[in-house]
Amino acid sequence: MEAKVIKSNEAKVFMDGPEVCREYIKTNKITFGTSSLLPGQTGAVDPGHSNSHEIFYVSRGEVLVHTPNDGKYYQLKEEDIIIIPEGVPHQLTNIGNQKAIITWSCAPSPE
Repeated sequence: MEAKVIKSNEAKVFMDGPEVCREYIKTNKITFGTSSLLPGQTGAVDPGHSNSHEIFYVSRGEVLVHTPNDGKYYQLKEEDIIIIPEGVPHQLTNIGNQKAIITWSCAPSPE
């Protein structure tokens, strides 16, 4: 595999509730993308990925990550990360006063 540049206009754009998602790259080994939420918005519950860890990095804003199976909440500010283990459902809420931008990656890539 060669190095590859993916421009933002080449990303696959999709909605997860009100969450605007952009998937930039997906290989057998990793998937990478971003999500954005306006203040007060909550994305849909992601059921988790049975064979993948998922990392969220807050690029802008402040978010609350909820893991409904255990009822826990994790508050993340800019430059914070959280790792979600395999198969753990999760949901993002923008609790800040500006648009939140979250980068995420799964490894290995979910099927």
